[in-house]
Amino acid sequence: MDRTEMADSDGPSLDELFERLEHMPVPEGYKVEIVEGAVHMSPQRDAHWEIIRRIVRAVEDRFGMETLVKSDVRIDFGYRNGFAPDVAKLADDAKKEQGRWRYQDVEFVAEVISKDTASNDYGPKKAAYATAGVPVCLIVDPYTGECHLFTNPKDGTYRTETTTPFGEPIDLTDTVVGLTLATDKFPRD
Repeated sequence: MDRTEMADSDGPSLDELFERLEHMPVPEGYKVEIVEGAVHMSPQRDAHWEIIRRIVRAVEDRFGMETLVKSDVRIDFGYRNGFAPDVAKLADDAKKEQGRWRYQDVEFVAEVISKDTASNDYGPKKAAYATAGVPVCLIVDPYTGECHLFTNPKDGTYRTETTTPFGEPIDLTDTVVGLTLATDKFPRD
């Protein structure tokens, strides 16, 4: 059963839910996602954007400006999960399906924690990324000043986790990202 059929089997599809959201007054500066069928809105904070910008810049410096790196673009990750990752790097040969990027082509995601939705990033979103087989998941927490790197997805979980405090580089050289990410300029919130 594909993701559309799965979503249709229990209430409105993700497309129907997002279509309804387009007609609702979402405050400017908020990101909207659907996590396990529930709608979540979170404000974009200054520190949040600064970290995202630095990660995107590092990926573009490594792969070039033509690389497929997205921020806050909807990607459906299976049943009732329409996420807009803070950063998503797609494979060079990534393809769109029904007008959206396919989760099967995501090689790297980075989520920068928002206080109100942190439990989603550490919980169901990380689990959905692992289930989808996303090779590298980075969760950056400006409240604790730590980065959590998750790799080696298998059976819906990441088998490897590395925690790095802000100020120390994150070694991604042995992953599909193939770079060292500086964190010394990541702001705290």
